[in-house]
Amino acid sequence: MRRLGPTEGARRSLRHVALTILAVVLFAAALTWFLQSAIPRRIVIASGAPEGTYHLLAQKYENLLAADSITLVERPTQGSAENLRLLMNPRSGVDVAFVQGGMSDGVTGVEMLAALYYEPLWVFTRSGRALTQLDQLRGKRIAVGPQGSGTRDLAERVLGANDVTSENSTLMPLTNLEAVGALRDGAVDAILLVGSAQGKAIGTALRDPSLVLMSIGRADAYPRRFHFLTKLTLPAGAIDLARDIPPHDVTLLGTKAMLVARDDLPNPLVDLLLDAAGDIHSEADTFATNSEFPSVDRVDLPVSDAAIRRQKFGPRFLHRYLPFFVATYVERLIVVLLPLLVILVPLVNVLPQVLRWRARSRIYRWYGELALLEREVRRHTGDPPLARWNAELDRIEDAATRVRAPASYAGELYTLREHIDFVRRTMQAKARAPER
Repeated sequence: MRRLGPTEGARRSLRHVALTILAVVLFAAALTWFLQSAIPRRIVIASGAPEGTYHLLAQKYENLLAADSITLVERPTQGSAENLRLLMNPRSGVDVAFVQGGMSDGVTGVEMLAALYYEPLWVFTRSGRALTQLDQLRGKRIAVGPQGSGTRDLAERVLGANDVTSENSTLMPLTNLEAVGALRDGAVDAILLVGSAQGKAIGTALRDPSLVLMSIGRADAYPRRFHFLTKLTLPAGAIDLARDIPPHDVTLLGTKAMLVARDDLPNPLVDLLLDAAGDIHSEADTFATNSEFPSVDRVDLPVSDAAIRRQKFGPRFLHRYLPFFVATYVERLIVVLLPLLVILVPLVNVLPQVLRWRARSRIYRWYGELALLEREVRRHTGDPPLARWNAELDRIEDAATRVRAPASYAGELYTLREHIDFVRRTMQAKARAPER
């Protein structure tokens, strides 16, 4: 058996170590790239009109998410109906959106992450005769918002329930400050707006002495027909105590604004968005009590399972103590490595046995051929075929010298060499012995 010199053996050991280190480094690099690329760093949100509440909210979410190195890209739209269409289209690029409750008809692949706040329906008319029923708007010019907006959808529903339709009234696609200006100038007889009291257009209309906010009669009947609606009360002075706005309690109808997303939005982003929602919407406002929102109580869209778990149990363990990307990276690393460990631990136990079997099989293979040759030599009668036997033995001996095996198996190789010499001596004795 050929022995390796000290220099050659050291070089071979160093080469094995270098290849092992290279394999580990390449695996770690590939794993790091896979895990980091799987964590999105950009979210596209569909908001609403530039002067609307949804636009202002998108800016707040953008600032909060930036602290966790997430880029929130806002896409202005006509409103809730368009937002839902974008979410249902996988090619739109929109991941999340603000949507008004009551828009779920025909919607698929979209889930509610949280209800954020009450969105009242505000009905304004000019000062003069006070209106108390929506059916009193029949035959009037009414600004109900553009097609594709949540305001338009809700307005057409509640007006239609009072037989106020485009067939007997004039429904105009005006909204926000444009609608307020048209009402003030007499271009329309009433306007319907949906949004928070802090919205610019609604705040302007509430403080305009020439405009009157309708207190909606029969308000208890509407939630019975439209399950996403809620009866709300705006207390006297709730908008401005000094100016007594409003001068008396006003009964309103309201739905809820929702943060909705595609149902394949990664769970870490769901948690991050809910954290932002808690920072923005948890305080009491004109209609909500403290910590009433964000809520996972269903409005009309199905609620995300991840959002329900987050609301019930709070942040996941790692996210309580580590930055977002660090916690998410470690979570994904555990998900990837745990199945590997399930496979590798038994494999590590079996691998030494496999290696021992492989090393011995290289040696024992030639033991088998040597045993056959020895049996033939012992049983042969007549003139021995020494040339053939020697050729076979030389072949076995040459192969034995080329066997590569760990140093711990050197004894088996030396024993094989001794057996080869033993068989060779047996052959020579056979050739010298007189035939009987």
